[in-house]
Amino acid sequence: MDRLPQLKIVISGAAVTTPCREDMHEIAYEIGKELAKRNVLLLTGATTGVPLWAAKGAYENGGIVIGISPARSYLEHVKVYKLPIDFHHTILYSGEGYSGRNLLLIKMGDGALFLCGRIGTLNEFTNAFEEDKPMGVLLNSGGTEPYFQDIVRDAHRGSGKIVWEENYQNLIDQLIALINKEMEE
Repeated sequence: MDRLPQLKIVISGAAVTTPCREDMHEIAYEIGKELAKRNVLLLTGATTGVPLWAAKGAYENGGIVIGISPARSYLEHVKVYKLPIDFHHTILYSGEGYSGRNLLLIKMGDGALFLCGRIGTLNEFTNAFEEDKPMGVLLNSGGTEPYFQDIVRDAHRGSGKIVWEENYQNLIDQLIALINKEMEE
């Protein structure tokens, strides 16, 4: 690798992908691959499902992937939480459980991508919205994703810095442009 990544993007999505659209693993892999091509550092919750497939896409295509675990140690990560270590360059052990890890993960990223989800993704979405982070949501990806627009509307806190897009390549383009614009201000 010639240069270190400048942008850090969090991948947030369902660890169990049964509520997701059928091709979610392939899409997550392609998103990871695309972020690697753009020299973006990928941050994940060091978990299974959507984040793992995105990590695999980035890792296998020359990207850097860092996981933030809810566990206190490697042993707790694999034995208690039963989480993988594959496709990450390093995993940091937060010791904060899932909800604490989610907040740390969101705070560490320059922006976040949301693809399909369950309760943890919903938690990360509301954390990112509260933290005023640039966010990208892959529309029609399944799980809790359809609720995100309702949450933003019903929160009466403005529209946030959110890109809503059905095409993952356009989503990545627009999110990176939003992050870069924010970094220039």
